[in-house]
Amino acid sequence: MKKSFIGGHLQGILSVNVRLSLCFLVLVFLLGYSTIPHAVASDNPYKKTRASADGIGKSYMGREIARVMGWQAADWLERPERMREERPDLLLAELKLKPGMVVADIGAGSGYHSRRMAEIVGAGVAPGTVYAVDVQPEMVQMLAKVAREPRYATIKPILSTADNVKLPTDSIDLAIMVDVYHELEYPLEVMRSLVGSLKPGGRVVFVEYRAEDPEVPIKELHKMSERQIRREAEVHALVWERTSNVLPWQHIVVFRKKD
Repeated sequence: MKKSFIGGHLQGILSVNVRLSLCFLVLVFLLGYSTIPHAVASDNPYKKTRASADGIGKSYMGREIARVMGWQAADWLERPERMREERPDLLLAELKLKPGMVVADIGAGSGYHSRRMAEIVGAGVAPGTVYAVDVQPEMVQMLAKVAREPRYATIKPILSTADNVKLPTDSIDLAIMVDVYHELEYPLEVMRSLVGSLKPGGRVVFVEYRAEDPEVPIKELHKMSERQIRREAEVHALVWERTSNVLPWQHIVVFRKKD
């Protein structure tokens, strides 16, 4: 009789616990289910997509991220016709560089733009610095070779990671990405680290092939519209300053870090 009473008592306790558990689950469903999964999902800004011929099967803010140009194609960056096709002389004028500035060339590759910037910021009594940043060790080795030349001594090669530019905080006057941003595997994280490296009021410049122009002879995934550039940049503590279309094929879109 006693044993039966204890068994019944335990069954009653279990039943109460089960009912409470069910009530709790229902409450979670009603109050939390609609928000918890979405909150988790919002922490990941990237979506898997079916990879196109030139993409990595990963999208960010509505665009598929393009495949990175490997170091094996570094000669293409140094092609003689680039001067006519892209007019780096006009780009330098738009950057408004001055001696003594600290600048960063993100995705510097073979150092095509780093060398040109170094000749300007490296002049004067107090030479500036060009941080030549790249995620590929082979490219960084090329940059190190360039930096050994006396006239390019202000170039400092930096091996970055896929999600961090590895630059000192609040140290950069101007950062530039030439045909690079659309290939970043983790654009949100890279930009977060890059903005953190800018001085208050420092500038970041996107140079991208114009997606709006079908006459630009570049694969679609390696182009970006000004609208998309601004949409992605303004997620960060950046304010659009101006856009220049003086280059034959590319936008120059300039942002300034909020003070």
